[in-house]
Amino acid sequence: MKINIVKYNPNWTNIFDQTKLQLEKVLPETDIEHIGSTSVEGLMSKPIIDILIGVPKQTTLDNFIDAISSLGFTYISKFEKDIPNRRFFIFEINNKRTHHIHLVKKDTDWFKRHIMFRDELRENKKVKFDYQSLKLQLATKDWKSGDEYAEAKSSFIRSVENSI
Repeated sequence: MKINIVKYNPNWTNIFDQTKLQLEKVLPETDIEHIGSTSVEGLMSKPIIDILIGVPKQTTLDNFIDAISSLGFTYISKFEKDIPNRRFFIFEINNKRTHHIHLVKKDTDWFKRHIMFRDELRENKKVKFDYQSLKLQLATKDWKSGDEYAEAKSSFIRSVENSI
């Protein structure tokens, strides 16, 4: 499997904003954030909008599955074995993935780490450049899955998180 990394598209922010408006209608009292490389101006990325939804800690994640699914997102339960405190959704147009949703409790390390990493990429040009270089290098390889590609980026991401 090849990973498709493309030039930054300023329309990614608009796509996120439109999606966020739809989500807010069915998900009151949640925190909806644009994360991942498409949220970082100028950063090359897979053209998939990553959305992080933080819910209050007193709620149950499964209570949100139907609301998100009602907007056309597909709930993928198989990843709960590895990340039990996250619910994962995808959105596809013509069998091409365009969005990911990661639903977690807002007060968790998972939520906080993803926001901190995004913010560091937005604020630190060297980290952004180094991350982009890594992604471009990794995109030249064949992968068994997108998960394997994501895992290959993990040590870089952890090193950034540990330096913040």
